[in-house]
Amino acid sequence: MKKLFLTGFATMLLLSSCNKDEKIQTASLEQQKLDYQARQIDLEKQKLAIEKEKISFEKQKDSLNKVAEEKEEERLAANKRAANRKSSSSRSTSSGNSGGRSSSGSTASNSGSSSSSGTTATQKKGWSSAAKGTVIGTVGGAAAGAIISKKNPGLGAVIGGVAGGATGYTIGRANDRKTGRVQK
Repeated sequence: MKKLFLTGFATMLLLSSCNKDEKIQTASLEQQKLDYQARQIDLEKQKLAIEKEKISFEKQKDSLNKVAEEKEEERLAANKRAANRKSSSSRSTSSGNSGGRSSSGSTASNSGSSSSSGTTATQKKGWSSAAKGTVIGTVGGAAAGAIISKKNPGLGAVIGGVAGGATGYTIGRANDRKTGRVQK
C-alpha cells in the first residue's frame, strides 16, 4: 500500500510540475508575442517617420525646383527684354541715319549718343547672372545640406551653401559671358 501511495504521490507531483512548466512556457510565449508585436509597432512607426521625411524632402525639392524654374523664366524674360531694347535701339539708329541725309551732322550725333547711353544703361542695370546664381545656389545648397545631414544639419548647411554658391556663381558667370555682360 505504501508503494502504491508513493507511486501515486510521485505521479501527481510529476504531473503538477509539468503543468507549471507549461504555464510558465505559455506565459513566456505570450510575453514573447507581446514583445514581438511591440517591436513590429516600433518598426512601423520608424517607417512612417521615414516616409514623412521623404514627403517633406520631396516637397522642399519641388519648391526649390519651382523657384529655379521661376528664376529661369525671369532670366529668359530679362534676356528677351534686353534683346528687344538692343534691337529697338539699333532700329532707332538706322531710322535716324536714313532720315538725316539732308542734315547729317546733327542727326548722326544724336543717334550715336542715344545708342551708346542705351547700351551702357542696359549692361549696368540689375543683378548679374553670377550674383543671382551665387545667391540661389547658396540658399539651395544650404537647405539641401541641412536636410541631407541628419547628425549635424548646421555643418551640412555650411558645406552645402559653399558648394551651391560656387556652382551657382560658375553657371551665372557663364551666362553673363553668353549675354555679353562680362568679357573673358
